[in-house]
This record gives sequence, C-alpha cells and structure tokens, in this order.
Amino acid sequence: MQFRWLIALTSLAVATTFTACSKDSREAAEQAKKAAAEAAAKAGEAAVKAGEAAKEATKEAAAATADATAKAAAASKEAADKAVEAAKQAAQPKK
Repeated sequence: MQFRWLIALTSLAVATTFTACSKDSREAAEQAKKAAAEAAAKAGEAAVKAGEAAKEATKEAAAATADATAKAAAASKEAADKAVEAAKQAAQPKK
C-alpha cells in the first residue's frame, strides 16, 4: 500500500514538474516571439533609415557632380578664351 502511495506521489511530482516546465517553456517562447517581432520592427526601421540616407547621399553626390561639371566647363571656357586671345595676338603682324 505504501508503495502505491509512493508511486502516486512520485507521479504527481513528475506531472507537476512537467506542467511547471511547460508553463515556463510557453512563457519563454512567447517572450522570444515578442523579442523577435521587436527585432524585426527595428530592422525594418533601420532599413528605411538606411534607404533615406542612401537617397540623401545620392542627391549630395549628384549636386557635387553638377558643381564639379560646371566648374570644369567654366575652366575649359576660360582656357579656350585664353587660347583664342593668344592666337589673335600671334596672328597680328609685328610692328
């Protein structure tokens, strides 16, 4: 009889342990799921911010390229003007 009680109590203890572990496992899984969702949301926000930064960098690069192109064109025009002036002076008869 005592042996049966011992088996019953042991079974009850094992069942209680499994129930407690199962509850902890569910809570841990829910917390992990919540953390994963938060991480995904933050990753999405980071991707959006990275995209915006890339757009801004592209705009700045385009503006810098346009500025450099304008400066190069101005320098080329100035060099051409000087070359024309030098050619005119060389073509004039010497006095």
